[in-house]
Amino acid sequence: VRNSRDVFTFVRSDKSKSYFSRTQVKFRRRRECKTDYYARRRLIQQDKNKYSTPKYRLVVRITNRDVIAQIVYARISGDFVLESAYGHELANFGLLLARRVLTKLGMDQDYQGVTAADGAEYHVEADGERSPFRAYLDIGLARATTGANIFGVLKGAVDGGLDIPHKCKRFPGYNAEEKSYDADAHRARIFGSHVSSWMDELEEKDQALYQRQFSAYVAAGITSEDIEGMYERVHAAIRANPQRTTVAKEGKPNSFNQKKLNLKQRKERVATKKAVMTNRLMASM
Repeated sequence: VRNSRDVFTFVRSDKSKSYFSRTQVKFRRRRECKTDYYARRRLIQQDKNKYSTPKYRLVVRITNRDVIAQIVYARISGDFVLESAYGHELANFGLLLARRVLTKLGMDQDYQGVTAADGAEYHVEADGERSPFRAYLDIGLARATTGANIFGVLKGAVDGGLDIPHKCKRFPGYNAEEKSYDADAHRARIFGSHVSSWMDELEEKDQALYQRQFSAYVAAGITSEDIEGMYERVHAAIRANPQRTTVAKEGKPNSFNQKKLNLKQRKERVATKKAVMTNRLMASM
């Protein structure tokens, strides 16, 4: 009988030279952890009986300082953006994007969406000759957690009149244990009641921190009681005019490209440099 110490120490390597010579490098954006191609393939694949009809996606990306919402469709040459809206433009970016797209396509009067946001579950239904504009939510590599800002964009886009397949399981106010959805809790979140509560609490505890944290609100004369009214005015302004307004910048635009010189200008430039260097040498002697 062989002792337990008499054990072969050789371990066969599964990853041999043949293995590495046949390894296919993943796509660049996959290596950079920017694109989930498993999800992307399913989001852009279109039924063949629809021929070249674009399959639109509601692309939502959240950065440290901004929220980006775009309606995008894919072609062989790349992705094309139909319309976009950004968080720095207006507070309720999802609703803004929806109204922009429908206005651009001439469907804003047929599909008004939810004119008064109440947080209730809403799905767009066909009304008239044209079908509602359908898009599919694309959250990229973000985690689908309940109450995330990504689903706030989704709710705003749906209330704005876009047909986006969804459920209420990731909206604020959904109880996973009871499998129930509280629309009032979601409405309170839409109109910033959590911000109002935080303002009241912070103002009572630490006045200096309150002045620093909500300095922009204090300068504008906005109190915790004005938050809901502010959002209502924003919603009304979006529906009145969702178009993008361009602001003319003062002054000349920044240009980092050096102006190209002709032969005469280059010779004069060299002569000027030579004269400067000659004067410096003569002064040092």
